[in-house]
Amino acid sequence: MSVGSAFPPELWVGIAFVFGLVVGSFLNVVIHRVPLGESIVRPGSRCPACGRPVTPLENVPVLSYLWLRGRCRGCRGRISPRYPAIELATGIAFAAVAMRYGATPMTPVLCAFAAALIAAAMIDFDHHLIPDEISLGGLVVALLLVPPVRSLAGGAFLDEMFRSFAGAAVGAFLLWSVGFVHARIAAAMGRRFEHWPGDGEDFPRPASADFWLWFPGMGLGDVKLLAMIGAVLGPIGVVETIIVASVAGLVSGFAWALASRSLSAPFGFGPAIAAGALIVVLVPHAMLFVG
Repeated sequence: MSVGSAFPPELWVGIAFVFGLVVGSFLNVVIHRVPLGESIVRPGSRCPACGRPVTPLENVPVLSYLWLRGRCRGCRGRISPRYPAIELATGIAFAAVAMRYGATPMTPVLCAFAAALIAAAMIDFDHHLIPDEISLGGLVVALLLVPPVRSLAGGAFLDEMFRSFAGAAVGAFLLWSVGFVHARIAAAMGRRFEHWPGDGEDFPRPASADFWLWFPGMGLGDVKLLAMIGAVLGPIGVVETIIVASVAGLVSGFAWALASRSLSAPFGFGPAIAAGALIVVLVPHAMLFVG
């Protein structure tokens, strides 16, 4: 189903870009507040340096940053360029999705998916965690929303439901199995890692939940995120995501090691997973999951 005849492609892409800028401004709030357990509604946006409320004119995505020259209008403290960067990245992602899929029912779904990936990636980069509100919340929404939306394009509803549930299961299981096997090999070799199993603690036993769910160097946030991705992209799409994310993770890990001058410096895998999923969504030859 398409309403593309009612919208010239350039207009549709432009609308998506502007809407993405607005959503990106909201994502800045989500990225900052959700890991801290703060409300994303109240209080309104404030200067991180002096606490001065940000007026509507000072909160226009990207343009306000340029107008204020990257400084608070009150205290003249510097505003991180990451704020407009996230707004611009979200706008570009939305525009790219609109360009790739046109005015179809899946376009807003995939735009929301891209927004969730950007938020998860940035939070994981900052805090080395992926909030359940994004991963599990996104999983539930995807399982409820993607099958009926895809069925509007001609697919059988039960087939689309099976595809989403199978994709979620495949995504979660594949990454969980990597962590589980690595943990079992590490335990058999007597290897210990920071925080695993912990000073003076024994390796987890099969009767313990930690045996199945606690792994060195990997959190369950990545597993949950891949379940959400699988619910949207299906089994083939989530496998493609893992392959692309593995390459992206190697590149980003090497770059992080150079930047931090340490081969053991921790970094989140979430940004690589998010990048992999976005590439699968946007690059035509990787789009095997599209019917």
